[in-house]
Amino acid sequence: MATKAIQADTVSDKLIGRWELVGQKFVDLAAEVPEGKFDYRPTEGVRTFAEVFRHVAFWNRYVADRARGGKGDDTANELPKEEFPNKKEIIDALKESTSDALSALKKNQPELRPEMAEMLVTFIEHNSEHYGQLLVYVRLNGIVPPASRC
Repeated sequence: MATKAIQADTVSDKLIGRWELVGQKFVDLAAEVPEGKFDYRPTEGVRTFAEVFRHVAFWNRYVADRARGGKGDDTANELPKEEFPNKKEIIDALKESTSDALSALKKNQPELRPEMAEMLVTFIEHNSEHYGQLLVYVRLNGIVPPASRC
């Protein structure tokens, strides 16, 4: 009988897995928001759904660039509305940017350098904060978040 070697997950594996999970939660949440609500903002001075999603996708691209050894563009803070005006383009950008960063991070395996791990933790936290923000938005619109339906 052949036995499989069990390989323990590393801290890097766990962090990269969290990155993937929070990215998927964003895609799932965006899919639940009706297109007509993408411009909803609960009060003046806060971002709309669309603005938050474009903001997260922008910083996901930054993570991908940094994970590849680039400097990362930190000037715009959000993908341009003109290029990502509606639900489909925004969801595509979220999917692409999360996946691109995931691929770039995996190339840093088997173990992320400490500064790369720190950056990844920072952006997992960033994305999680915005995810929590959007949970309030969807609840205010009578939508049960997909992750809460389990």
